[in-house]
Amino acid sequence: MLAHIRSPERGILGQGIRFALAGGTVAGVYLVTTLLLATVIGLPFQSALAIGFILALATHFTLQRFFVWVHDEEFALPLRTQVGRYLAVALAQYGITVVATSALPAAVGLPTEVVYVAVTLLITLANFVLFRTRVFHAEAEP
Repeated sequence: MLAHIRSPERGILGQGIRFALAGGTVAGVYLVTTLLLATVIGLPFQSALAIGFILALATHFTLQRFFVWVHDEEFALPLRTQVGRYLAVALAQYGITVVATSALPAAVGLPTEVVYVAVTLLITLANFVLFRTRVFHAEAEP
């Protein structure tokens, strides 16, 4: 089953399914790591959160590169460039989320949580497009 999902012939639908599976896996890694470190190991929550975030980010990049964006051709960008672009997208995502959840609730009269969910959904769609076309894309055929 996994080999069938990873097949490049699955196209954009397969990429979308793999993107969703990777996202769910990463959310689990982030939550479980953070909660285990904070509640079982006894680390201060902010330390556990930072470790959970770093582990989730590394897991996410790895799944994006080796599971979500599989194709028959080589990647157009070397690993170093992919990492740089990926981190730029992640930093932008964080910044946009902070600004949106700080400014928009009062401006549009919605609870912060509603704005957060809406922004997260929009960023997820933007990430799919950016990762597909600017970070993990195949080399253009001559």
